[in-house]
Amino acid sequence: MLHGKKIAVVLPAYNAAATLRRTYAEIPLDVVDDVILVDDASRDDTVAVADELGLTTIRHARNCGYGGNQKTCYRTALARGADIVVMLHPDYQYAPRLVTAMASMIVSGEYDAVLASRILGKGALAGGMPLYKYVANRGLTFVQNLLMGQKLSEYHSGYRAWSRTVLEALPLDSCSDDFVFDNQMLAQAMDAEFRIGEISCPTRYFPEASSINFRRSVVYGLGVLKTALVYRLHRWGLRTDPLFAAPAAGAVRVQP
Repeated sequence: MLHGKKIAVVLPAYNAAATLRRTYAEIPLDVVDDVILVDDASRDDTVAVADELGLTTIRHARNCGYGGNQKTCYRTALARGADIVVMLHPDYQYAPRLVTAMASMIVSGEYDAVLASRILGKGALAGGMPLYKYVANRGLTFVQNLLMGQKLSEYHSGYRAWSRTVLEALPLDSCSDDFVFDNQMLAQAMDAEFRIGEISCPTRYFPEASSINFRRSVVYGLGVLKTALVYRLHRWGLRTDPLFAAPAAGAVRVQP
């Protein structure tokens, strides 16, 4: 706990057996009260490793997609009483030790959500991010900042902390079950005018770390641009979109 706030770390996992132990070993368990792994029908030993580590583990009988996995993560964390939920990929790309700092930024009362940015500082390329991914990240972020009226260093980090208030307010059921979920959720938070902070985070690219192929990257990029455009049209009052539907009172609107 931090100042009486229960901290949960959720791990959306798919074929993460090779990296899960390293990720878990660096989670600061002195402040983290709950570690929850949601396995998205992995084909490796992810569940066996999670059980060995003593994690609270939920296994999808079928692959529900990256966004579908996160919906289960957040619903489970809230049901277990979390006040702050940190979403961390179990592929060891991000630095788990930053959980304390990210949660502290929310506990301070200054922020409602925190993104761990690979772009702040010099961590991305130094950590092995492929140049084309770095350029795409910077380009998409530039366009998104213009359309969404923000000044974030990146929108594409898979390491995020959310307050319970945010998770109970956002209509997450209207977000995609695919990779664009992260950007849609962020757009919802911006539309609701939650306060979003950033922290610099080193990153590691290596063979066992998860990555999407070029085709999926293109699909993701187009989805990101569509989300930003829909957001701008919504804010101008020119388009009504289910993504920005009125949130449910007191609960994350995701289906079991």
